[in-house]
Amino acid sequence: MVLGMSLATFTLLHVIISLVGIATGFVVVAGMLRADRLATWTAVFLATTVLTSVTGFLFPFERLLPSHVFGVISLVVLALALIGLYAFKLAGRWRWIYVVTAMIALYLNTFVGVVQAFLKIAPITSLAPTQSEPPFAIAQLVVLVTFIVLGVMAVRSFRPKAGTPALGAL
Repeated sequence: MVLGMSLATFTLLHVIISLVGIATGFVVVAGMLRADRLATWTAVFLATTVLTSVTGFLFPFERLLPSHVFGVISLVVLALALIGLYAFKLAGRWRWIYVVTAMIALYLNTFVGVVQAFLKIAPITSLAPTQSEPPFAIAQLVVLVTFIVLGVMAVRSFRPKAGTPALGAL
């Protein structure tokens, strides 16, 4: 039991939160490429991505796992993204710090999503059962390169109009 839920139910909740974080993250990136803050989408992305990491720590474990390291890194970069967006309102260097840290958080969530897909989806698992085979490495390389390209484009493009509120009506 985790938070009064069966492990299966809690896992499903964690996966749903993660998928919402990834999906809304891509919407936010699309907004960044148009210099649009998409305040509500951004708030949902940041909240669900934080929840993804936090709920990941609630699973039973006996030793430190790579997922815990990813969770800590994600929470640190998310803290910087939240500070840059809400405390410093993207002023000066906080604009690019926000973009880079939001992109890193989304990348980490997506990276874990690819890992989980290779672990849990039978047709994909058969391509790389130990995750040391070329299809897994190629998939993760494509994800990494995609995020690097999108990140560079977002840093260059995301210059929202002054005075645009950081948090829209939820």
